[in-house]
Amino acid sequence: MEQKEPFRIAVNGGQHEFAVLPEEAKNLDIVPDGKGAFQILHKGRSYHAKLLEADYVARQISFQINGAKYTLHIADHYERLVQELGLNVGSSQKQNVVKAPMPGLVLNIMVEVGQVVCKGDPLLILEAMKMENVIKAIGDGTVKLVAVVKGAAVEKGHLLLEME
Repeated sequence: MEQKEPFRIAVNGGQHEFAVLPEEAKNLDIVPDGKGAFQILHKGRSYHAKLLEADYVARQISFQINGAKYTLHIADHYERLVQELGLNVGSSQKQNVVKAPMPGLVLNIMVEVGQVVCKGDPLLILEAMKMENVIKAIGDGTVKLVAVVKGAAVEKGHLLLEME
């Protein structure tokens, strides 16, 4: 029988850490409550959560829960294995393509060809599941190609931008 590895979740840069098995994550009592908002029931207490930012490539999600901000980093078994083996050292190489991390609708394009961007600069906004996701530059570079237009529907893995 295949053993399921837990997700390791670090809150606010490691201030708190815990593990959640995939089957436990599926059973969390979370109900959508409007655009980017959720009601969470945990141990008999109700919490209001608002999604602030989601960076799916970096596996980082920020929420405001009952007024306090929490940033979660979610590491699965494969990410931990890559880190343990020291294979993430090569990840600092320049990435020249930006692909859609999920299916969605391009709401806004914030860059143009020839524009110089720095790591963390917003590139475009992708709406998915009624949430706006800001796609940010993962490194410094110059926009070489904008492969989508505002209002375009894209699938996961669709080319959005090329950098140089």
